[in-house]
Amino acid sequence: MVDWIIDCGHTPYVLVDATVTGVSVPAEHVQDGRIILNLSPSAVRDLAIDQHGVGCNGRFSGRSFPLYLPMASVAAIYARETGEGMVFEPEEFPSPDSPAPSDAPSGSAAATTGSPVTKTSHLKRVK
Repeated sequence: MVDWIIDCGHTPYVLVDATVTGVSVPAEHVQDGRIILNLSPSAVRDLAIDQHGVGCNGRFSGRSFPLYLPMASVAAIYARETGEGMVFEPEEFPSPDSPAPSDAPSGSAAATTGSPVTKTSHLKRVK
């Protein structure tokens, strides 16, 4: 989504829930538990996005700050110029250290015993 916004010539903004465990943002810029970050190439360095989170280095009030946003903290991604983007519903994300859930067939014990089912995201990264 970030790449698509940049490719369209717009500025990618991300709305972050700064109260989520593992978020690393400058606390003095958080308002009401949220912060909006500009992820454009001119605003951040070393942008890395994977299934666990978003990491980069940003500048705040003239000083560099390493940012980390676990995926669970990303509430929305949108273009500053148009407001177009995506809003995400809060979901539970597995920690990077937790084992991946096994895919149980519909007739398996896990499917018939009422065990909780882990909901996976329906989103796919498109390049």
